[in-house]
Amino acid sequence: MSSHHIVRDNQEPALIIANGESCDLGLLGDIMEWTPFTLVLDGALQRVLDAGIRCDVWLGDFDSGVDLNLEEHPHLSHIKKVHAPNQDLTDLQKGIEYLINEGFSGANIMWATGRRQDHHLNNILTLSRYADKISLNIIDDHSRIYPCPKEFKKWYKKGTHLSLIPVGEAHDVYTTNLKWNLSGELLHLPEFTSSSNEVLEDGFVEISFKEGHLLIMECWD
Repeated sequence: MSSHHIVRDNQEPALIIANGESCDLGLLGDIMEWTPFTLVLDGALQRVLDAGIRCDVWLGDFDSGVDLNLEEHPHLSHIKKVHAPNQDLTDLQKGIEYLINEGFSGANIMWATGRRQDHHLNNILTLSRYADKISLNIIDDHSRIYPCPKEFKKWYKKGTHLSLIPVGEAHDVYTTNLKWNLSGELLHLPEFTSSSNEVLEDGFVEISFKEGHLLIMECWD
């Protein structure tokens, strides 16, 4: 981490590393430069250690087959092992709830897409479950995914690819400055989404909706 950066605990987003497809290590390094706390989920720990990535907590139900006794490795003694056996929650959900309980206001989630598609889909849908409790982003080499608030405004460059994907339904969706704007539509899976839309001109994109859950996917390839 660069010495001129000041990171304040619990104010900058934490990082959750799941056990999906690895991302570019440069991208991961950019995120970690501002990250005060890294939580690694169950089966990803050995991959994280092999890549030389620092971590603070190793959490899960530990049914992945990864068998590492931290006490036998003095250089890993700083890692806290948290056993979370609740089978009603995924490891990602347990990790998010751990961060909420620790007082974090936000988290970036990486290695959460790709590989097993059941995990991939569950991880993305989980974002809406905690949208009113913590700010969450799933980031990989191709996109950033996060819950859309009921009133949203952000500056984008012309041509930026945006997809608006409802989780269940999103009612009365309005947008401005998109190539295909929405004017009060009901978005619902799988019949009607706003996938592969794009920003019309340099400037602010505004999105609003009244009920339901909506995910924004900023895509760059």
